[in-house]
Amino acid sequence: MRSRPDTAQGGFKTQLLPLFIIIVSALSSCGGGGGGSNESVSATQTIDQTPPVITVTGSSSIDHQQGSVYRDEGASAVDSVDGFVTPQASGTVGDALGTYTITYTATDSAGNSASATRTVTVVAGTDGGGESNAGTGRAIDSEKWFHQTRLPDGNTWYNGEIQHYTDRIDNAYVSDGSLKIVAKKESFSDQGRTKQYTSARLNSKYAFTYGRVEVRAKLPQGAGTWPAIWMLGKNINEPGAYWQTLGYGTTAWPASGEVDIMEHWGDNQNTVSSAIHSPSSYGGTMNVGSQYIGTVSSEFHVYSLDWTADQMVFSVDGVEHYTYAPNDKNASTWPFDTDQYLLLNFAIEGDIASNFTEGAMEVDYVRVYAPNSTDNPVWSDEFND
Repeated sequence: MRSRPDTAQGGFKTQLLPLFIIIVSALSSCGGGGGGSNESVSATQTIDQTPPVITVTGSSSIDHQQGSVYRDEGASAVDSVDGFVTPQASGTVGDALGTYTITYTATDSAGNSASATRTVTVVAGTDGGGESNAGTGRAIDSEKWFHQTRLPDGNTWYNGEIQHYTDRIDNAYVSDGSLKIVAKKESFSDQGRTKQYTSARLNSKYAFTYGRVEVRAKLPQGAGTWPAIWMLGKNINEPGAYWQTLGYGTTAWPASGEVDIMEHWGDNQNTVSSAIHSPSSYGGTMNVGSQYIGTVSSEFHVYSLDWTADQMVFSVDGVEHYTYAPNDKNASTWPFDTDQYLLLNFAIEGDIASNFTEGAMEVDYVRVYAPNSTDNPVWSDEFND
């Protein structure tokens, strides 16, 4: 089981500010005889002169590493009359070194406005020793890939994984014609949690139903390392996943379906595994197959899936090792008739070897073909420099 979504709740404290109250008195007279009487008539009119209160989410001044994708955390606003008001953001963060400003403006129904800013300083990326690596590799193609970094339960990842996934170029970059997903032993704080390892988890911004997937990769080694090439249903409601952030997250795991094209555990070196997870088989799944490849960490191999309406066939370098083809296809056994997206990640398990300091999964290419075709990919990344 690679992931089991959960939900997280959060909020922010609001403070309601007073309104200005104006009391208007009018004198009315009533004539009659030689005398008169005065009657005081009062009316209360409320005039809203108080602007909303804006709170910048996270720090109002941050450093952002060059070459990584900037995702702004936004801001929130509350008004004493209108309640919650949605701030509008303006400004951009470029990739060039320098300082950029994001401005948030909130306006209530009475026309009162307030603003707040965040300062973002783009700095050169660094390696674990503090040396700039900005010239050694480039960031992944943000048109094709999404860095999934949010801790899905606000505290940790699933399966006892102990790393932070980051969007830093340190943990995922392209150089010499291949993608490197790098796991490192380093103290790193994010989302209010400090962990001792970092890595990267990439979601494809492409989803599809049926076809052939080919990923040519070389794997890390060492007990506690866990690289994977896999797929999840586009409809999964996992907090922080790319398609979930776009509003597609309607279905919990495992009903969304999961397809593990390749998994490799460093404590079982050179054995690569493939599996599927569905409501009928998840966790300690029965639907799994594997084969021994003696050079998974020293040579590139092509990990493949052929997915049709009838079956899924898993292979390495054209040698098949597992086929999933249930006779009775229903929501429990076959949630695989709708779009899935690709994931590439390198997890660290709790029993990671004490001498592990850094490792990488290197990917030469990712290609998706239409069913029964290997002529031209319908989507790919060749990771060319």
